[in-house]
Amino acid sequence: MSLPSSTYRLQVRASFDLYAAADVCDYLATLGIDATYLSPILPSSRGSDHGYDVIAFDTVDPQRGGLDGWTHLLAGARSRGLKVVVDIVPNHAGVADAFQNKAWWDVLQHGRAAEHARFFDIEWSRGRLLLPVLGDDFDDSQLEVVDGELRYFEHRFPIAPGTGLVEGETAAQVHDRQHYELADYRRADTEQNYRRFFAVTSLAGLRVEDGVVFDTTHDQIGRWLRDDGIAGLRVDHPDGLADPLQYFTRLRALAGPDAWLLVEKILEPGEELPPEWPIDGTTGYDALSEVTGVFVDTGADAAFDSLYRELTGDELTCPEHVQQGKRNAVDTMLQAEIRRLARLVPDLANAGAALAELAVEFPVYRSYLPTGADHLTQTLERARAARPDLAATFDALVPRLTDPADELASRFQQTSGAVMAKGVEDTAFYRYTRFVALNEVGNDPAHFGLPLDGFHRAQWHRQQTVPRGMTTLSTHDTKRGEDVRARLAVLSERPDDWAALARHLMAAAPLPDAGFAYLLWQTFAGVGFIEPERLHAYVEKAMREAATSTTWTSPDEKFERAVHDVVDAAYGSPEVHDPLARFVDEITPYGWSNSLAQKLVQLTMPGIPDVYQGTELWEDSLVDPDNRRAVDHDERRRLLDRLDAGDDPPRIDATGAAKLWVVSRALRLRRDWPDLFEGYAPVLPQGDAADHAVAFDRGGAITVATRLPLGLERRGGWGDTTIDLGGPATDIVTGRRVARELPLAELLDLYPVALLVR
Repeated sequence: MSLPSSTYRLQVRASFDLYAAADVCDYLATLGIDATYLSPILPSSRGSDHGYDVIAFDTVDPQRGGLDGWTHLLAGARSRGLKVVVDIVPNHAGVADAFQNKAWWDVLQHGRAAEHARFFDIEWSRGRLLLPVLGDDFDDSQLEVVDGELRYFEHRFPIAPGTGLVEGETAAQVHDRQHYELADYRRADTEQNYRRFFAVTSLAGLRVEDGVVFDTTHDQIGRWLRDDGIAGLRVDHPDGLADPLQYFTRLRALAGPDAWLLVEKILEPGEELPPEWPIDGTTGYDALSEVTGVFVDTGADAAFDSLYRELTGDELTCPEHVQQGKRNAVDTMLQAEIRRLARLVPDLANAGAALAELAVEFPVYRSYLPTGADHLTQTLERARAARPDLAATFDALVPRLTDPADELASRFQQTSGAVMAKGVEDTAFYRYTRFVALNEVGNDPAHFGLPLDGFHRAQWHRQQTVPRGMTTLSTHDTKRGEDVRARLAVLSERPDDWAALARHLMAAAPLPDAGFAYLLWQTFAGVGFIEPERLHAYVEKAMREAATSTTWTSPDEKFERAVHDVVDAAYGSPEVHDPLARFVDEITPYGWSNSLAQKLVQLTMPGIPDVYQGTELWEDSLVDPDNRRAVDHDERRRLLDRLDAGDDPPRIDATGAAKLWVVSRALRLRRDWPDLFEGYAPVLPQGDAADHAVAFDRGGAITVATRLPLGLERRGGWGDTTIDLGGPATDIVTGRRVARELPLAELLDLYPVALLVR
């Protein structure tokens, strides 16, 4: 099957099942999409809205439409010429409700002798399998034996053969004979003896390195590829796997040479995918970082740094916050993982401390030995400098950590990724709040934007190395929607005005945690005055993730009430609301310009563009679950039909029609004329305002997009800046025919973007 020209991500769940996905196929094809891209559809935990807690592998999730819904989806896609791409989850399975996951139930009932014992990554040498489900007020009387099962409130657990209730015994005595131990939930972070997804005990690690486990967990997936003809797969969290290369080699053999295989791999700036992996690329966080960065005014770096220090008193650098966040992870929620590593070197003194230090210092998510061995070398140098007292321990660990066949090396690689994710994405990005538009997965907030020449170099490299990889601006995991970041980028062009407003807001509605307060006010600047309940839900998650003044496990009610009061003040107090509202109104038009520009760039740059559900209109989402809200596709279809019935592009206004116009025109061109997108060359305007345009030629299709629009306006517009298109061309955004060389003021007089075909 041919490579998709674009994809559209759909979050499939009970409220938007495969039948509903089938119904939107006609709209997606009309929009210009080439492939529907589905969130996980294997059976998942009851009520799961995301599908990443898979509980079985032999069918399509009944709550998402089942096999009949899947058949309808395939028929709907084929009727409109759409390909299908599916998200899969090889790393872990959902075990929140043991009864729902039959393989997990089997392991709990029969222990190491269970048929499915090989499926899960369990440290059997530690004795009984630890299940940290007991609450603070637990006592033995809360355990019951009901219908041959052990019960703890809503939790159900199996009873091993021959260990059931005997007359005169208690349920607690039955529990003591099981292959598992119900434990206080706090013990998960220190004593957990099965591999988890990060620190989530309800997601148990799978051993897909075992051939039987791979075959069983991929049986249905193989049928989708072989019998149903899907175009490709998105592989979730490959960094958790024991042997990613082995896994991708098996998956490629299963999928065939032409299937499109993408991995949710977060690359740090400058990091490359292992070249030996038989895949097509990542899911696009690296592209997101590049596109976001080129619309930020790099000249505002010093001003934002100074303001941040002034308002928050935070003197730590971004790298110091990253290290602090990772150290917090290894010292708290991931202690169990570090201790498991240390048990693999039982005779080495201080092994735990040394392994924790190495995990903290590791510069990327993980290595894939022998690929990435240089990262380990760098890490050892930094660790020795930080902890000279552990030099002998580091030396003793080196032979084992550098041996790909050693279990310690394998598990350290799995663990370092978890430390990075929890320490950086879920901690440091909520603490280091200098400019939150840059606090995004795969980005480095220490780098204040990306110069234009750096963007062009990155795209040339992408075209040479991963032209089949995905690009994106929004996903179900991004911290902020694409248009939130676009509006925040305007702040970098108004550092003085933003500083004055931020000082006023921090004084008018003070919080004891100034760093979090500054994050909150930037959030308002980015999203505006969305529904208050959405902001309240966001700040609850954000302040607990930051864990500076409150946490998930020990919420500080007084601090949290203060934060919610400040949110209410933003909506209801004139002293707070009015200046903030004026500022939001002032920056919004420039945010729209950035939104259209970055979207056209993403849709036409090297790689295969994904449109996350609903983002063809303005996107004001925050972190999940906010970014997984229901999408009104009927509204979008009606608006698209009205646009297609007219001749002129719509006004750029709050309806978002202009974005839908640009998205649909770009997608249709990529789908209908793929040969126009086979290369990459910068197009360099000439004139004083040249740096305000990002322009490139993909091999016949030329993108021109305005950057730093406020600065452009302040300098008086484009002036005499011109662009040479290499020949007469047609702008598919406006429908106008233009000369080979023309002023940018003429080309971009209606829209801040142009997409030209010579």
